[in-house]
Amino acid sequence: MTVMTSILTWLISAAVAFAAAQDTAVKPQRFDYLVRADFFAGAAGDEARLQKVIDICERALAANPKHGEAMVWHGATVLVRASQAFQKGDVPAGRSLFEGGVKEMTDAVALAPDNPGVLIPRGAVLLEATRNMPAEMARPLVQSALANYEHALEVQGPAFSALGDHGKGELLFGLADGWARIGDTAKARQYFERLIADAPGSGQVPKAREWLTTGVVPKSNGSSCVGCHK
Repeated sequence: MTVMTSILTWLISAAVAFAAAQDTAVKPQRFDYLVRADFFAGAAGDEARLQKVIDICERALAANPKHGEAMVWHGATVLVRASQAFQKGDVPAGRSLFEGGVKEMTDAVALAPDNPGVLIPRGAVLLEATRNMPAEMARPLVQSALANYEHALEVQGPAFSALGDHGKGELLFGLADGWARIGDTAKARQYFERLIADAPGSGQVPKAREWLTTGVVPKSNGSSCVGCHK
């Protein structure tokens, strides 16, 4: 599985982890609904739809330079460009774009530190974009992503329990897997056990059980849950 395909899988899955909490009150249309499907298609190779996302984000930022959700999604498109550059063998451009995209997503969290619609996309992208990095290079970015996920969980508070097992399972699995990756087995165990207890119907439960038995997280089979988010 390519890095960008992995990112897509995580973003698609993680998005539902905050959807119900945001939809419990009457609010303007969620920004991710405006860009998410086109972003996934664009990251998979549809240049026109990727450009559509960029245009939507840039218009939103022109109207409001402190629009955290527009900024985090724009930063994600920059990471798509980084991936494209790396695939073409242009390492300097890829590195520059990667650093720029991460900075933009980090700036978005600084603008909207309590918004799951900013926290989760940043965390999801970084958790996957760092998978093939050397461990010591990846570690600070993984830790930062986990901080985003943990704060999103905290912000949701009691509303988190109202989510379906799929949404809860995706967020808890991301936390458990991330902590396992950087060697904090105590925190990984905490989240894997919570996943089994709080989201028994989640498709991530078998992976949680396997880690608890073997200490190894099974590799993804590459499937995604696109259908449940349309």
